[in-house]
Amino acid sequence: MGVRLPVVALARQILSRSASTASRAASTSSEIPRGFFAVYVGENQKRRFVVPVSYLNQPLFQDLLRKAEEEFGFNHPTGGLTIPCRVDTFIDVTSRLSSS
Repeated sequence: MGVRLPVVALARQILSRSASTASRAASTSSEIPRGFFAVYVGENQKRRFVVPVSYLNQPLFQDLLRKAEEEFGFNHPTGGLTIPCRVDTFIDVTSRLSSS
């Protein structure tokens, strides 16, 4: 059984490994404000969301990150963090986080 990294460290690893791909795609994407990061959500067609870094400390969001780790590992083809869930589920989770 492997060593489990804390979720925040895991997210940092995912984001740093995909940073090179993201920097190449930066010319085609809009700027992301400081304190936020981009995630791609969807089962088939991916939709881009920009969310606050503070979500990384929230248990609901950490569950989504674990699901992303199980499905993609550290290979995120879009250059950003990919979360394999339905868009409406993601919106529900993030609306709960923003209201708390």
